[in-house]
Amino acid sequence: MSVEVLDSATIVSFVEDEEAFDAFIGDRFSCLDVDRDGRLSYAEMLHDLRGLRVLETHFGVDKKPDPDELARVYSSLFVQFDHDANGSVDLEEFKAETRRMMLAMADDLGFLPVQMVLEEDSFLKKAVERELTKVPA
Repeated sequence: MSVEVLDSATIVSFVEDEEAFDAFIGDRFSCLDVDRDGRLSYAEMLHDLRGLRVLETHFGVDKKPDPDELARVYSSLFVQFDHDANGSVDLEEFKAETRRMMLAMADDLGFLPVQMVLEEDSFLKKAVERELTKVPA
């Protein structure tokens, strides 16, 4: 983990850079697609969804959520990705929903820079790294 400074422009520019975004999405999808069938099952996505820690923390303090509520939240997140409602997520669905979620996050973040603790292989960390390569020395 590392502490990074970012704003909405960091996220938007990464999402709009099709080459960088597609490469990240392809790599992430491949890591999640354990059985290599070109589709993500709920079980394959669950580990990544759990990494979001949607209900497991409150302002950075760990808390023990209701397991049933947690299962409902993760299931509803999976449904957001499964656009054709066939019980699995293909690469295009994964890409489209990740794009939509990241742009929504950028919209909520605004234009003032904020410091965030980011995991090394996270979408936001990749966006920051991309931005840093664009900054003239």
